Amino acid sequence: MIVRLSALRAAGFVVTLAAAPVALAQQPATPEQTDPQRAPQQPATQQAEAKQAQPDAQMQTVLEALKALQAKPFHTIGVPEARTQASAADAARTVQRDAKISPFPEAKVATKDIAIPTANGGLPARVYTPEGKGPFPVVLYFHGGGWVVADINTYDATPRALALGAKAIVVSADYRHAPESRFPAQHEDAWAAYEWTVENVHTLNGDAKRIAVAGESAGGNLAANVALMAKAKKTTQPVHQLLVYPIAGNDLDTPSYRENANALPLGKADMEWFISHVFTSKDQTADTRINLVGRDDLGGLPPATIVTAQIDPLRSEGQALAEKMKAAGVSVNLINTEGTTHEFFGMGKVVDKAKAAVDAANADLVKAFTK
Repeated sequence: MIVRLSALRAAGFVVTLAAAPVALAQQPATPEQTDPQRAPQQPATQQAEAKQAQPDAQMQTVLEALKALQAKPFHTIGVPEARTQASAADAARTVQRDAKISPFPEAKVATKDIAIPTANGGLPARVYTPEGKGPFPVVLYFHGGGWVVADINTYDATPRALALGAKAIVVSADYRHAPESRFPAQHEDAWAAYEWTVENVHTLNGDAKRIAVAGESAGGNLAANVALMAKAKKTTQPVHQLLVYPIAGNDLDTPSYRENANALPLGKADMEWFISHVFTSKDQTADTRINLVGRDDLGGLPPATIVTAQIDPLRSEGQALAEKMKAAGVSVNLINTEGTTHEFFGMGKVVDKAKAAVDAANADLVKAFTK
């Protein structure tokens, strides 16, 4: 496979950007091509001893702020405490406040809270509208949190950045959480939110013919499933997918899981904690809505931007999903950032590599919207 590599340079760092046009996708990239942390033909015993990479200085500052806020690893606490303790987003805001970094221009994005009606009740949602005259293209966004913690308030930075950079309306839709509502409640809600957006976004000054789906972590999985379901139902398909460190598999022994078993803010034991609360049994994780890399129907999907972080257990499966999509003929832009951790994407105000990744994602969205 011929893989084009380009470097995004900003404020003295490099973000690796790998793009593979369909015309060049002869076969999937090897793991060595997409995962620089994995040595060719490395024995399993040596892989198990792989060392976790070090965060860069800006990322480390955020992690130290998270520690100062006394956030505990998820697997060491119960669900109520996990939902109320400080988040990585809180840590980033603390760093921003202490450094006296202006909230503008993101703060100029107008917001409106709504409820999306579904068969299972109203879903809280927040509509982000940029300045200018519409109708605007639309991004339907799903937040992360392992389907257990977080909400549209926790994940406020990314929708703002996408609305500003892509000049699009962003509908940030919540969904039912586990363990109160276990799998597949979240996927049902995501599809209901998409159907509502397609049918009603014109009332928000949005263009239903230009809708993209986006999400982070668990939300990235939801976004990918919406695109898959739209294809299966032969209905309005999104024009683009933005999948940020998505949950895309059920193998907890990948190279990135071994490297980052004890990473912060997300490690292997934390993922096991989420799984225990979302699914009635681990066997459910084999469902093709979770194990996306095990699917054989990825062809015919809209172009995708997939973002991964070096210090993240989910890195390998995100990159594997990119490989599988490329092999199926889907145009994929894979962005991997070194020295960053899970949750970095929404930290563009204080982590330069996050800002560069968001800028690259917005460029892909703009391209999709203008076709």
